[in-house]
Amino acid sequence: MTLVTKGGYRAFESADPGEVARAMALRARLFPSDRAAPDPYDARCRHVLVEDRRGRVLCTFRLMPLAGGGEIGGSYAARFYGLDRLGVYDGPMVELGRFCVHPDEVNGDVLRVAWAALTRIVDREGARMLFGCASFPGTDARTHADAFAMLHARHRAPLRWRPRVKAPRIVSLARALSRPFDAQRAAAGLPPLLRTYLGMGGWVSDHAVVDEEMGTMHVFTGVEVGAIPPARRRLLRAMAA
Repeated sequence: MTLVTKGGYRAFESADPGEVARAMALRARLFPSDRAAPDPYDARCRHVLVEDRRGRVLCTFRLMPLAGGGEIGGSYAARFYGLDRLGVYDGPMVELGRFCVHPDEVNGDVLRVAWAALTRIVDREGARMLFGCASFPGTDARTHADAFAMLHARHRAPLRWRPRVKAPRIVSLARALSRPFDAQRAAAGLPPLLRTYLGMGGWVSDHAVVDEEMGTMHVFTGVEVGAIPPARRRLLRAMAA
């Protein structure tokens, strides 16, 4: 099902095994664990692809719609974070995962089409919260000290939703505040997906999980749709029109 067609790109949702295989081929380039074995969550998710006029898949992500917080224990993020506080969330939610862009095609147009497609889905599902895990490359927290310090100082989740520690190996973001952080360097070190989340008023867990299997560190990220700044909401809807 086509979601958005703009500027030579088409975003569409598909459950067709052949289309999903194309998404997996791109994912395997960026997520090492996906090369070894299928991810068990894929069968429960919807898959979105963004392709160009030549049919090349340039971006993909998967979505798991939830009727409410009572289903969050079955999400991918619940493997790594204690989400009991979000378990009482009263409203539809969507987990966004495995978001990746072709390494040779990282440009604003592709990302805008991807977010336009996501906006359409969120509106269609009536979702009130979007959440997922935003990954930083590598497992050495020192390389992300400025970004972690900024996240702790400015973007921690409200206590009523804040994830608890569950994973065996984590890094407290507060540890990065042992010295002043460079805001410019911190912003430059944010993954593009997380930067977009934060621009929509998103928040993160107070710790990062060290994921040895993926070779990354990630933070839980949530965005309450009703709290997205009006100007940003209008921009997203204009892109999705």
